[in-house]
Amino acid sequence: MKAATTLHDVRVPTRYKLAAIWASVMSCFIYADYFELYVPGKLQGMLAGRMEPLGPVTQGVLLGTSAMLAVPSLMIALSVLLPPGPCRWLNLVVGLLYAVLQLLVISHSGWAFYIGFGLLEVALMAFVVWTAWRWPTVVGQAAGGEVLVAAA
Repeated sequence: MKAATTLHDVRVPTRYKLAAIWASVMSCFIYADYFELYVPGKLQGMLAGRMEPLGPVTQGVLLGTSAMLAVPSLMIALSVLLPPGPCRWLNLVVGLLYAVLQLLVISHSGWAFYIGFGLLEVALMAFVVWTAWRWPTVVGQAAGGEVLVAAA
């Protein structure tokens, strides 16, 4: 008779979960934007100096869109590097803001792949907010020095 084996698992720290979710969000952003290049007329618009729905490409438009993509990129690192309090609040605020922003972006798209990626991104950002909201808190210390942790 073969003995039953149990897989061992460890608790993944909240900040690592958040960094992993933000990395997934960025992957979705990159792939959605890449596949968008195959939409008929997209490359012609780019060559003509237009970025729909933002209009003509200017330094301001490129700076703004760069900042919009830099924030989620930075959230990967900030989720690991910031102290727990600021990290939690930043993930709550940025996650919520980007979920709403993405809903606005996909509301103007007629392409199923882009809407699908957008909904996946919204779900991931909702998971960021949920994970940050439920960040475990220390509720005390046991007699043996063991820290007692509870979910928020």
